[in-house]
Amino acid sequence: MAKKDKAAHVSETPATQMLRAHGVSFTEHPYDYVEHGGSAESARQLGLHEHTVVKTLVMQDQDARPLIVLMHGDCTVSTKNLARQIGAKSVQPCTPDVAQRHSGYQVGGTSPFGTRKAMPVYVEESILQLPRIAINGGRRGYLVQLDPQACVRLLQARPVQCALADGPSARE
Repeated sequence: MAKKDKAAHVSETPATQMLRAHGVSFTEHPYDYVEHGGSAESARQLGLHEHTVVKTLVMQDQDARPLIVLMHGDCTVSTKNLARQIGAKSVQPCTPDVAQRHSGYQVGGTSPFGTRKAMPVYVEESILQLPRIAINGGRRGYLVQLDPQACVRLLQARPVQCALADGPSARE
């Protein structure tokens, strides 16, 4: 019983602080984090369609400049297509240590909101067509649901088309 009461209360994160400071309406959805469970596990636990669960991926270009990609949970990023669209020679996922250093978040709990370092954000274009998305709220086992347009308003996220369906996902 005590565990359930604790789960009902979710403390602030840099992400939720940023969302609240900008008046973004969101709902909180804690779940039991499972190592390597990814968006499929969070969607299953919360009763959501994995396509509406958005992964926050920290990547880097050929010069090791970091960037964030927001991708559907059931898709993977075509780094070749992404690089071509953003004018880079190549793009690859950051190692977990490098991703954490740039974002300030532990891998598996990375939110695009309230990152330690300002990075360009790219969002899979079709995400912006969804009425609501679930995205990491700044810690493992914690998603927030909100209007995807908040990503454009707060992060100046630029739409790209780089989704590949049903592949192994890039590192979260």
